[in-house]
Amino acid sequence: MKKYCKQYRIKIKGRRAAVRPGRMILWLFLAALALIVLYPIVFLISGSLMGNDELKSYLGAVILGKNGYAQFPPLPMFPTLQHYVELFLDSPEFFVMFWNSMKITFGVLIGQFIVGTMAAWGFAKYDFPWKKGFFLLYMILMLLPFQVLMLSDYLVLDFFGLTDSLWGIILPGVFSTFPVFIMYRFFTEIPDSLIESAKLDGAKEWQLFLYLALPIGSSGIIACMVLGFLEYWSLIEQPMTFLKDKSLFPLSIFLPDITSIDKSGIAFAASVVTFLPAILVFLGGQDYLEQGIMAGAVKE
Repeated sequence: MKKYCKQYRIKIKGRRAAVRPGRMILWLFLAALALIVLYPIVFLISGSLMGNDELKSYLGAVILGKNGYAQFPPLPMFPTLQHYVELFLDSPEFFVMFWNSMKITFGVLIGQFIVGTMAAWGFAKYDFPWKKGFFLLYMILMLLPFQVLMLSDYLVLDFFGLTDSLWGIILPGVFSTFPVFIMYRFFTEIPDSLIESAKLDGAKEWQLFLYLALPIGSSGIIACMVLGFLEYWSLIEQPMTFLKDKSLFPLSIFLPDITSIDKSGIAFAASVVTFLPAILVFLGGQDYLEQGIMAGAVKE
């Protein structure tokens, strides 16, 4: 028995030794892909820490039209926080646009939480005439891009006097159909027997929604909030279409407007400050986001 166990251990060790080189190659390959994917972020952070002269020497061929090729090392030769100081102390328009982005993003998220959860709960647990037809219409609207609905949205907002206003950006986002689709999948997983037992105990309709639907469907709700934040934090087309007053522009419009070489360092610093909230929200809600994607992929 001992001899057999010894031979078995030797065989297992031989297998591990044979598998390790393959795993090492796989890990190296995946690490190389990860570096390629992360290089733009390294590029961004490194550029925000470079001085203007260093940026000119590296990016002059692209921005100034000089001969040669652009070069960009992963680390700055002479790191400086000059651009961050200039951004936070000498760029009041940055803070105006930052707060505009906050108003748009959280205004849409609060509205989607109120409207989307109720609509999803109604589709999931109530029967009413033409229910399947309305839900199909929701799905069709979800698939249509903004460019298709741009003219009709503009005419409706102009009729109500909401163009050139942050409400013209917030309200169309509040009634987006995508959060309803995600939350609907989570609410359908709630057993009908649980709802019936709660009704027998005297629970009213609003109590079923507040104390049953929202807690159990919290994963889907958080997934929608994460996706909504990532989408509306970086809006470009809607503000450029519906807003004319530059004081109402969000931060996503501020970044492409910086094109001169003298302001390229500020552009790098502003980009870093802009993508940090999105990164933090994504990392905090990554697990819920995966659950939401898997729920959306399940067929009825």
